[in-house]
Amino acid sequence: MEIKKVSSDVKWEEIVGYSRAVKMGNIIEVAGTIAYDQDGKLVGKDDPYEQTKFIIKKAEKALKQLDCSLQNVIRTRMYVTDISQWEEIGKAHREFFKDIKPASTMVEVSKLVTSDTLVEMEFSAICE
Repeated sequence: MEIKKVSSDVKWEEIVGYSRAVKMGNIIEVAGTIAYDQDGKLVGKDDPYEQTKFIIKKAEKALKQLDCSLQNVIRTRMYVTDISQWEEIGKAHREFFKDIKPASTMVEVSKLVTSDTLVEMEFSAICE
């Protein structure tokens, strides 16, 4: 079975040794994604809504590179450093997934990879 991989060219992918997304057969897994752009700059400092929107757009780009879309997402996982911000994070999630309605989880964690990272997300999709 062919395996396809895509990168988003952030420094952590090379440092840790992972791909942004991997497709095997019709299954795509998008790795934990945070709101850092290709230049290593945080998008949406102190703003969980903006971070979440950027993360979903970044995942969408990876899915498109694998001939898929957000329409095929069946699961999202959100790791947040402050669960009291759930409404802002949920608002951004809803903007993309209102009609798709994947299974979803949001959990609070004590820390993410940088102190300014408020949200990290993973995505699972089924595509042809």
